[in-house]
Amino acid sequence: MKRGITQYGIGAAVLLVILVAGGAVFVYSGLYNVGADNHHARPVFALMQTLRERSIAVRARDIAVPDLRDPQRILKGAGQYAAMCTDCHLKPGMDDSEIRPGLYPQPPNLSQVRVDPRAAFWTIKHGIKMSAMPAWGTTHDDPTIWSMVAFLQKLPDMSAQEYEAMVARAPPDEDMDMGDKDGPRHPGDEAGHVHHQGGPGSMADAPARPSPMHADAALSLDGLAPRAAPDAEATAQAFHGALEHGDRAVVLGILAPEATITEAGQTQSREAYAAHHLGEDLAFMKHAKVMPLWMGSMSMGEAATVGSTMRIVITDAGKPRTLRGKERLTLKKLGSAWKIIAVQWQTTPETQP
Repeated sequence: MKRGITQYGIGAAVLLVILVAGGAVFVYSGLYNVGADNHHARPVFALMQTLRERSIAVRARDIAVPDLRDPQRILKGAGQYAAMCTDCHLKPGMDDSEIRPGLYPQPPNLSQVRVDPRAAFWTIKHGIKMSAMPAWGTTHDDPTIWSMVAFLQKLPDMSAQEYEAMVARAPPDEDMDMGDKDGPRHPGDEAGHVHHQGGPGSMADAPARPSPMHADAALSLDGLAPRAAPDAEATAQAFHGALEHGDRAVVLGILAPEATITEAGQTQSREAYAAHHLGEDLAFMKHAKVMPLWMGSMSMGEAATVGSTMRIVITDAGKPRTLRGKERLTLKKLGSAWKIIAVQWQTTPETQP
């Protein structure tokens, strides 16, 4: 009897050694394709899906859910979602994005499914390993995450028009700062770039060396004269003031629905700007010091052009840097109000005389 047990134990140990050795050989062989475009076998995918769902459910089951019907909480969540989530999780009226087809596993379309609040909070806060879902809790506090969860409960019932109207009224994303004590840092900073998107003097890339944008001809302000179109200039100043004070609703209210924003050689729609770079601009403006230098305009009946230049002082890697910004706005009169239909921004490092 003892001999049988001993032989069984030896056999089990040998089998375990073989399995471990085989697994090690498989891992180091590089045979397994980790490419996102090479999907798991169905049994493997089902196993990983069950593991993910059970892991989240167990950790989220005791989370206390606050009042998710608070209109202000929902409104704040709309701005957060627009700034952080639409590329992967889409929005009403959006069928796909540039990044989404290449993601595996495919993120859920949150404009079509309603997620459990506890699971949503835990996932947003902690992220998911081996996926494109980041842990937003490293840069956003719990109340902000709950605002996103509150918005997610409303999102599946919203039309594209209702979604855009709510995003336009949402407060700015104050957490885009990412907690850098010397000012906001954005993708590209590691390479010596100070990157932001727009604002009077927050006008795109300001690299330490010329970029393709700066190799282009300088943005022309020829033909503009101070006070030539005073009402249009007043609208431009209101646009500047709204960016400086973080007033998202006013910024979007001044931009016409068909407005385009051009910087760093790229043009985006008002909708794309509201969903992404506007939040970065508002965060950038909290730390930048902008000194207007000149403003001029040209009247063309129901249309006008307003141009301006400014000096911008920012903090980059703990050191102050001075930039020169140039802006050209095209406006049209709608009823009694002027609206901006095109924004052009250009920024270059200021050269010392």
